Amino acid sequence: MATVLETPQGGSGPGEVFRTCEVTGLKLHRPAERLIKANAVAATVALLIGGVSAILILLTRWQAVHLLDPVMFYRVLTAHGLTMLIFFIIFFEMAVLYFAAGPMLNSRIAAPKLGWFNFGLMTLGATLCEWMIWTGKADVLMTSYIPLRADPLYYLGIIFFAVGALLVCFQFFATLVIAKREKTYEGSLPLVTYGAVAAAIIAVITLLHGAATYIPTFFWSIGWMSVDPQVYRMLWWALGHSSQQINVAAMVAIWYLLGALTVGSVVLSEKISRTAFVLYILFISMASAHHLLVDPGFSSSWKVVNTSYFMYMAVLASMLHGFTVPAGVEIGQRLRGASQGLFGWVKRAPWGDPGFSSLALSIVVFGFVGGITGVTIGTEQINIVVHNTLRVPGHFHATVVSGTTMAFMGLTYYLIPLIFRKKVAFWRLAQIQPYMFAGGMLVFSIFMSFSGGFGVPRRHWDIGFTGAPFEQAFHPAVDALMGIMALGGLVAALGGGLYILITVWSVFFGKPFTEADRVPGAKGLPQGITRPPRPVTVADEANLPTGRLGQAPGTMILVAVFLAAFAIYYFANWKLLSFVWKIG
Repeated sequence: MATVLETPQGGSGPGEVFRTCEVTGLKLHRPAERLIKANAVAATVALLIGGVSAILILLTRWQAVHLLDPVMFYRVLTAHGLTMLIFFIIFFEMAVLYFAAGPMLNSRIAAPKLGWFNFGLMTLGATLCEWMIWTGKADVLMTSYIPLRADPLYYLGIIFFAVGALLVCFQFFATLVIAKREKTYEGSLPLVTYGAVAAAIIAVITLLHGAATYIPTFFWSIGWMSVDPQVYRMLWWALGHSSQQINVAAMVAIWYLLGALTVGSVVLSEKISRTAFVLYILFISMASAHHLLVDPGFSSSWKVVNTSYFMYMAVLASMLHGFTVPAGVEIGQRLRGASQGLFGWVKRAPWGDPGFSSLALSIVVFGFVGGITGVTIGTEQINIVVHNTLRVPGHFHATVVSGTTMAFMGLTYYLIPLIFRKKVAFWRLAQIQPYMFAGGMLVFSIFMSFSGGFGVPRRHWDIGFTGAPFEQAFHPAVDALMGIMALGGLVAALGGGLYILITVWSVFFGKPFTEADRVPGAKGLPQGITRPPRPVTVADEANLPTGRLGQAPGTMILVAVFLAAFAIYYFANWKLLSFVWKIG
């Protein structure tokens, strides 16, 4: 792949050279490129640790196997939650921030040496936490509710990681200032970068709450002060839940990017999409309150306001993106000739491109399963029949594990050739990997939620409560539901393992990607690279109806199906609640 080295305006010395990508035409600042690689590799290592722990948890929750003893189960559960939901997700998001501010704007990044300091601080923090967990000094689960006490080094590790990530966010904002001052782009920020800005702002809010939570807790752990458990819970969920809202904004930004790279999707309305990102910033963190709906320390009015009026504005933002992204894909396809019938654009989509299939599956699973269940169980009244059952992890395995992770996986298949400049290894496996992972997670999430509907507890090592002074009998269907859930989880784990294998092999042992490899149908390269979407002509525009909504009839049908499913599920949960209340 041809490389052109330049020194940007305001730069000096060999450390400031750029590489011009022959595929996208973007200028990649060499230090930014190295930091993207480092954070992406760290994220993959975290995914491996979290994935192994997930298999161990799954084989324990599956009552027919029941692999681990209670102590080891809660230890592994602690590692799984923290590694997957914090370390994996945030390391990858740091790579996204460097990409969105550097290459997307053709800009050099601010203070590259600070970037390496931040990466080292995050790595040190994550390593400290993992060491404390796996040596049995932090069996406190991810939430680490007081009065559960871990070794002080555990809390110190989280503080190091959070500070490192916070500094990367400030470095990201400084890079935006550099790009604006040096005029490396024209007009307003690209939508992908705009989405990254939203993610970074949410990250700053989240990480400051993390500091307000864990700095006092660290002092508490060494006996210097006391901490109120209720205050801790409120502040912790402003970190624990809001950290997942960072990835929602980052995930949507990646949706827009993958749509453009794979099929040349268009932006339905810049104003609508940007407004939706602003709604995320203003309201999405307030949804954290739905974790506290059974806590007696908060008033009902506080709970209702946070989980309805405020949260619904964030839900509106997700629904806007959930329409504009597939509509943009449909219009992009129709502009390039896939205009037969309502769903001809779906049939002619590049389903063999793992970047596109990951995008499509991410949208579907996140929206239809994660989104619908999230809004429903975030309702104060309904939450009482959901709280601390398997329906809760069933929901977030459809959002974070399926939606966000699938988006990250899809982007990886483009980062490997564009950033690491390697061909994707085991190409046939790469093409089926998204379907295996998404299909397994879909089955896993749905049947986990069904099991929770029968009252199966969320975190308990033994759902049979063996040796307890009371008996707990579940519906006979629970064993079958849990078995199907476990099989789905194992398929998803295999898909995740394939992703790690493909990524690691491609990066460290893969064949170099050269310009000569860019031929249609070439193995090891996504279609968006070998056969990028052709430019749209005036004639293409003339062949479509006027008005954007009329240009996406297939998406309008899909949205109607989504809203119908939403209404039915929401009504069913109120009906279930009426049985608890003995009404009717």
